[in-house]
Amino acid sequence: MTSEHAAPTATTAPHVVRRRRRGAELEHALLTAAWEELAEAGFAKLTMESVADRAATGVAVLYRRWANKNALVLAAIRHYGDSHPVEIPDTGNLRDDMVALLQNVNAGRLELATIAGATFAGLHDSAGLTPEDVRVALTAKSPARSDVVFQRAHERGELDRTRIPQAILELPFQLVRHDILMTLRPIPPERIRTIVDDIFWPLITGLNALDAEPEG
Repeated sequence: MTSEHAAPTATTAPHVVRRRRRGAELEHALLTAAWEELAEAGFAKLTMESVADRAATGVAVLYRRWANKNALVLAAIRHYGDSHPVEIPDTGNLRDDMVALLQNVNAGRLELATIAGATFAGLHDSAGLTPEDVRVALTAKSPARSDVVFQRAHERGELDRTRIPQAILELPFQLVRHDILMTLRPIPPERIRTIVDDIFWPLITGLNALDAEPEG
């Protein structure tokens, strides 16, 4: 089992005895420090040493867990998203669920999207990762939270998940992500309603209507 000793820093009084951090507690502290360094200094200025200093530990502690800066940054972004989950609504119908979910994404993901967006160029330059590569790396280990909303709608008979293309289900979130990255500001409520009512909903209801047509 790995452990770490936090050495005194210039701002730490010599007589202060730090408690050892281990396991999940230590990893949380390291990833939180990496996220804060990314948010304040940016990808270009972030180093393994600067994160270790912020976490009040030795750089070897980081290298035992992440091979390099790129891996650490991706882990820090994923950790921030996992530790700040978007609330999943349950209004009783798909349309209202989608409006509420996009509102929650809009409120809870602005900082994440802004900082991740600013990191894309650095990850591309240092590791050749495209924004899509980063998105896949961040979401590969867990199902989309929207799956809960769509599964409930499927069970209520509002849509057939076996027939609705995944690209249509992902479209509202792609549009929200695009708007946030393009403006770096919260999306107006009327834009969210437009995405749901004028773009997403006609596609869903149109496919449902085709599925309901009798064979002739």
